[in-house]
Amino acid sequence: MPNQPIETERLILRPVLDADLDGMFELDSNPKVHKYLGNNPITTKEQAQEGIDYLKKQYKERGIARWAVIHKDTNEFMGWSGIKYLNKSEGMNGFHHVYELGYRFIPKFWGKGYATESAQAWVNYMFAKTDVKRLYAAADIPNKGSVNVLQKVGFKITNEFVFEWEGQQFDCYWLELEK
Repeated sequence: MPNQPIETERLILRPVLDADLDGMFELDSNPKVHKYLGNNPITTKEQAQEGIDYLKKQYKERGIARWAVIHKDTNEFMGWSGIKYLNKSEGMNGFHHVYELGYRFIPKFWGKGYATESAQAWVNYMFAKTDVKRLYAAADIPNKGSVNVLQKVGFKITNEFVFEWEGQQFDCYWLELEK
């Protein structure tokens, strides 16, 4: 995990903190955010805190996890972006023990290039500062915005698969990017 925040032109990427509770709740309680995630938004701040605690646990156990995305000019919590190490139990599409790029933003920040900017920052970091040679990503096929972000930063669709989560099935693209 980086030992300091990652800065881009407009963003600061840093570990998620307990102080991000309101922002995490705003993000994950929004049905628009969950359109391609099974449409099960959270309903309490306690659930948002559980999400923060889970990320903090991943930082300790795996050395990396999604980070908060903060707007440089306004200091607003915008969502999260980052790399997740998929362990055996969290594997997707038959892959595990790999690094997967993901992001999630509050809707008022959609369509402004922030997801692409944060994704590019993570690709740059992983390929310049670690020995990781390949990154992976998954995107719900109808989620054209997310697919476009991944392709803009160089990911290629390598196949389609069915992702099962919380009793639901999603048709997804599997994308890969090699250093």
